[in-house]
Amino acid sequence: MEKQQRIKELVAQLNEASRAYYQEDREVMSNREYDALYDELAALEQETGIILSGSPTQHVGYEVLSELEKMPHESPMLSLDKTKSPEALRDWLGDKEGMLSWKMDGLTVVITYRDGALYRAVTRGNGVIGEVITNNARVFQNLPAKIPFDGELVLRGEAVIRYSDFRRINDSIENVDAKYKNPRNLCSGSVRQLNNEITARRNVFFFAFSLVSAQGKALSNSVEENMRWLESLGFAIVPYQMVDGSTILDAVQDFAARITENDFPSDGLVLIYDDIAYGNSLGATAKFPRNSIAFKWADEEAETVLEEIEWSPSRTGLINPIAIFAPVELEGTTVSRASLHNLSIMDGLELGVGDHIKVFKANMIIPQVSENLTRSGGYTPPQHCPACGTRTEIRVENDVKTLYCPNPFCSAKKVKLFAHYVSRDAMNIDGLSEATLTKMIDKGFLSELYDLYELKQYQNEIVQMEGFGEKSCANLLDSIERSRATTLPRFVYGLGILNIGAANARLLCKHFGYDLNALMEASVEDMVEIEGIGEVIAASVRDYFDNVHNQKVVEKLLAFLTFEEMPEESGETQMLSGKTFVITGSVEHFKNRKELKERIEALGGKVTGSVSNNTDYLINNDNQSNSTKNKKAKELEIPILTEEEFLAMINEGKR
Repeated sequence: MEKQQRIKELVAQLNEASRAYYQEDREVMSNREYDALYDELAALEQETGIILSGSPTQHVGYEVLSELEKMPHESPMLSLDKTKSPEALRDWLGDKEGMLSWKMDGLTVVITYRDGALYRAVTRGNGVIGEVITNNARVFQNLPAKIPFDGELVLRGEAVIRYSDFRRINDSIENVDAKYKNPRNLCSGSVRQLNNEITARRNVFFFAFSLVSAQGKALSNSVEENMRWLESLGFAIVPYQMVDGSTILDAVQDFAARITENDFPSDGLVLIYDDIAYGNSLGATAKFPRNSIAFKWADEEAETVLEEIEWSPSRTGLINPIAIFAPVELEGTTVSRASLHNLSIMDGLELGVGDHIKVFKANMIIPQVSENLTRSGGYTPPQHCPACGTRTEIRVENDVKTLYCPNPFCSAKKVKLFAHYVSRDAMNIDGLSEATLTKMIDKGFLSELYDLYELKQYQNEIVQMEGFGEKSCANLLDSIERSRATTLPRFVYGLGILNIGAANARLLCKHFGYDLNALMEASVEDMVEIEGIGEVIAASVRDYFDNVHNQKVVEKLLAFLTFEEMPEESGETQMLSGKTFVITGSVEHFKNRKELKERIEALGGKVTGSVSNNTDYLINNDNQSNSTKNKKAKELEIPILTEEEFLAMINEGKR
């Protein structure tokens, strides 16, 4: 009975972890912990012969819960059996030849082309039913819009986001809690957006790993030859090596050596028999196909001592625990810190300062604590916020225990809020780093956002501050003065409303006619009518404007600000509707390329990152340069405009 009870516990625990991971883009346990519990469940099922209907060993993923259209797959998309032993890979391959490739860590997508054009894209979903994301697939960075093949073509691949883009996007997010945990989470959210403008900005790439069918074409019996054919049609394919029993161990080592240089995230390798007929003849289990197998890296671990637990407050009040341990070498680098995520994980590890712990890099990249060898359980969450001294609170949401500072005026929250307000996409005030803001808050110069516009009274004191002088102080005050003329979307974004990004701020302001009072009075029901605005976002806006303190802050800020008239209000038509632009090089008539992009979008146009057959205009002040984009535009006979020519074009359109 104990084993049956343990099976029930494991099924519930693993299913909850999968639900959080696949549906809510959050992690309640590491991949390592999930694999260990999964293996324990599989062993118990084999030993007892008892398999529950909801067991994760019997199904793939969860039912999709989203607003995207759902579609069943023609054949189930099974997951792969796995091993961590290179020798087991060699034994599995036997005397056959196989293709060894990266197991990319993103979102699996089934792509269909008809008459040479992208027809449909569907996520893997739960393996039986996926979500239709065709509109988003159209803006994948490297997915062909058209291919030289007229019959119906179906292929599978992985949508991924590069580490470099992941870091860039996370660096732009001030709120620590809102930062993405890893590229897979970011990719999942990006691919499943309702607004493909957001997808386009995230730089999603697609790599084909399987040709499913090609109407009217006699396909090769070789996986490699079919992949090469897909490559000839313009698809990027997953990097691979052909291997046999004598070369596979060296190939695994070669892949391992390239992990730290690989900008695309992976969580292992995939080995498939090159002989398609042979692989298909092996059939499949209820969960795994027998023609392929996954290889997961055996993580390099190091034993060390937990020296300190650092508690880092964020703008939303969440206090994040961070393990500080004696430095160790892992995967060629020295590490001494690892996020512990929340109190539930710390409880599970029974952590205490002085404990002997094991650490590793998840997928050879992200430091994690894997095991606590001494389990003293001696950690104590701080009873007072490290930033402001307010008594902390322990909260439990979705069975996850976290530590919060409830003080709405916490100095950590204040610093993050001010930093967000002055950021480039908000009020664009230069010269105020978090360190400078902290000093100004500590000195009493700043308490509320509107105090920024009265900083001039402290001019003499600011000049004396470290890092400042007459010129830098004057530049700061000039930047603050310039920020007083802004746009309503920038202001709304700058307020730091929970869940409101720059794109959502634009959607809200546009829907309510750039009338702040209308937005402030809008109900949740009014806001959810806007495409791209859900109940969570709408409730955040409503909660913010219902707060009396926030109302006072907004009222006082408005006394200092003037909002630029938006194009729709000044009677300009959507004269650029249906037109696609690419911007390159430096700009002179706009603050930056982002401002030029916003101008084009306000007139109904679209801005993309690369020149293609779908581009109508390339904007480049150096229209005679030999840049890649200029060359591509000339090849495709796409007009290249200077800024002045662009401005003349839209001014002519007003007449």
